[in-house]
Amino acid sequence: MHVCALSAKKKKRGVALPVTNIRALFVPAIIFLSVTIIDQITKIWAVDFLSIKGSVEVLGRFLMLTLTYNQGGALGTSFGPSIYYLIASVLILAFILYYIFIHRTDREITFPLSFIAGGALGNIVDRIRIEKVVDWIDVDFFNLNILGYQLDRWWTFNLADAAISCAIVYILITMLLSKFSSPEKNQNSVTNDPSDITSSSVQ
Repeated sequence: MHVCALSAKKKKRGVALPVTNIRALFVPAIIFLSVTIIDQITKIWAVDFLSIKGSVEVLGRFLMLTLTYNQGGALGTSFGPSIYYLIASVLILAFILYYIFIHRTDREITFPLSFIAGGALGNIVDRIRIEKVVDWIDVDFFNLNILGYQLDRWWTFNLADAAISCAIVYILITMLLSKFSSPEKNQNSVTNDPSDITSSSVQ
C-alpha cells in the first residue's frame, strides 16, 4: 500500500500545469505598436505640411486633407474638458490590453482589439502632448439629417480613428456572421449526435 501511495503522488507531481503562451502576444503587440507609430508619424507630417498649405484636395472635395484639432471625443462629441477624455481613454485602453492578454490565444479577438488599442494610444499621446487630438483626413461621404441634426460633411478624423472604426466594424460583422451560422452548427451537432446512432442501432 505504501508503494502504491508513493507512485500515486509521483504521478500527480508529474502532471505539468498549463504554460502561459506569451508568444501569442507577439503579433498583437506588433499591430498595437505599428498603429500607434504610423498614426503619430502621419500626424506630425500633417501638422508640418498642412499648417503651411492649408486644405489640400486629393479627390476633389470628396477627399481632402484638412488640419483640425479636436479637444472633444469621436464624432464631434463634447461631454467635458480634454482631461475627461484622457482619463476615460486610459481606462478603456487598460481594459482592452487586459482583455487581449487573457484571450491571447484567440486571434479573432486579439487582432482587431490590437488595432483598437493602437488607435486609442495614438490619440492618448496627442492629449498628453498637446491636450487635443490632431485630425487631418477630411471626407465627404453623404449628408445626414437625423431628428433635425444636419451633417453636411463627415467629421475630420485621423488614422487612429480609422483603425478603431474598421476594427469595430469587423468585430460586429464577425459577431453577426457567427450568430447566423450558429443554428446550422447546432443542427449539425444534433444530427451527428452519437446517442442517435446508438439508439438507432439498438432498434
